[in-house]
Amino acid sequence: MNKKSLDCTLEQQADTFLSRIGRQTVDTFEAAGRMFYLFVRTIQLTFRPPFRIRLTVDQMIQIGIMSIPIALLTSAFTGMVLVLQTGMQLKPLGMKVYASGISAISFAREIGPVLTSVVLAGRVAAGIAAEIGTMKVTEQIDAMKTLGTDPVDYLVVPRFIAATIMFPALAVLAIGVGIGGGYIVGITVLNIPYGQYDANMWSFLRFEDYLSGLIKTIFFGMIVAIVGCQKGFETGFGAQGVGESTTSAVVTSSILILVANFFLTSWIIQIIP
Repeated sequence: MNKKSLDCTLEQQADTFLSRIGRQTVDTFEAAGRMFYLFVRTIQLTFRPPFRIRLTVDQMIQIGIMSIPIALLTSAFTGMVLVLQTGMQLKPLGMKVYASGISAISFAREIGPVLTSVVLAGRVAAGIAAEIGTMKVTEQIDAMKTLGTDPVDYLVVPRFIAATIMFPALAVLAIGVGIGGGYIVGITVLNIPYGQYDANMWSFLRFEDYLSGLIKTIFFGMIVAIVGCQKGFETGFGAQGVGESTTSAVVTSSILILVANFFLTSWIIQIIP
């Protein structure tokens, strides 16, 4: 291959690489725009009748009640590990009694809300995307439009309200169980006297720590519901399309939770130091 041909080939590869990046960037912004439009439309319809109470309660059971075991199991063992690791790091300094307070603040403000929401995103976003995606593939959504029913009003709004309410509720339980799991490890493994454990934990932990964590889970619930519904509406053909939507819903909602957590934390620190 002569030099001219080699230069031409490299130029074509560079064009292909750059065009691929450009196309993916445009696709990402388009998807973000569609998701934001769905969010705005859902907010508008949330406060308009008819209020689908029965559907909302059904979704609260599916999203909240059915997720209790996985949320509590995850938080219990995470709380145990957090206290164990913190205590072992503080032990050489003779400060292991402070493991209770440090761990409780970390769990209430960050680890409990974020971890619970990410774990729930795997179940809730995937379930919503699979359910709506199956309806899209079997043309039930088209039939709904033909009958004059708005799919956003009927499918998205109940799930959005349910996730916005149930994510903070589950976070309350998860934080309590996580701190309780750490309590067991602190007393039995680290041999911290329970009186000292209690005193140090409550001297560090404040109501504002709980509140800052719970505020974030309200937004996380919105993110998971909107992403799951949007991916369901954009499902491709057949079972493969449903599978791809489900995977994409889990990945996208998990990433958005982590990104949103940074900005929410930066904002909450300003109002709840």
